Amino acid sequence: MSSTTLIRNPAARHPIRRMIRPPAPPVEAKTRSDDQDLKLFALSFTAFFICIYSLIY
Repeated sequence: MSSTTLIRNPAARHPIRRMIRPPAPPVEAKTRSDDQDLKLFALSFTAFFICIYSLIY
């Protein structure tokens, strides 16, 4: 068995699949800080307050 016939990646059997790069490893998700949650709450509360205030007056 020669080294040219040995396929290192069994999923890459087709010649076109051998030409493309393997998929990148998954990236770990960033953890959300409490500061972002507080900003989202403040924005939502302000938007709700403006909507209700505009409906009353």
